[in-house]
Amino acid sequence: MDPELPVVRLCVEGMQAEAEGDGEAALGLFQRAWDVAADDYEACIAAHYLARHQTLPDETLRWNQECLTRADRVGDERVQGFYSSLYVNMGLAYRQLGQLELAHVYFQRAAERAGDAPGGQYGDWNRFAIAEGLRGTASAPSEQVGSGSETGEGALPWALDAVVDGRVRGLLARWCARADLKALGLTLPAYLGYLGTDEDRMRLRTALHMVHAARWLPEAEQAELGSVLGAAALR
Repeated sequence: MDPELPVVRLCVEGMQAEAEGDGEAALGLFQRAWDVAADDYEACIAAHYLARHQTLPDETLRWNQECLTRADRVGDERVQGFYSSLYVNMGLAYRQLGQLELAHVYFQRAAERAGDAPGGQYGDWNRFAIAEGLRGTASAPSEQVGSGSETGEGALPWALDAVVDGRVRGLLARWCARADLKALGLTLPAYLGYLGTDEDRMRLRTALHMVHAARWLPEAEQAELGSVLGAAALR
């Protein structure tokens, strides 16, 4: 985004006010950004920030829908990286309203566009939100998917195989209990952001392999991690 755009400058000021705990000032700045928006692109940016400061779920949804509608009207490369986050926000809004089926649809759309989002910590956050949203709005809990089989026919495309997931969770719980920050730091981003793509599978496998190769784990955990790495779901 062009930092010289008045809308962007106002939104940056609003984020600063937000960081300082002044929600009222932030809302006022985001409203000003909406008022001065010159086109759909600028209105899309302002609507995104206005949605974050609504107190009523219906209004949060309304502004998120406005943001998405404006992005659709722009329809060029300037907004391509926005869509995954916009769909996440729609999913969160519908989830807050208790409309879980619609929420799940938007989390699925977000997953389909996750590759378009910027990388780094923002990309990780986006993936975490999508994965958590999909699990929280699925018709069948993810821990039941593929039960009894490492390639269960009922597996959802974004969910890690249930058997492998349980074993990885067990390892993570042990690392949390003794504050093994190295193991957690290497593996949590890949695990929490897992959306079922080949790239996600390789990312998770690579992270687990790095911990295994370092050989700092207790013997029983080292053996368990080696067994997990040998599972078909991670090959």
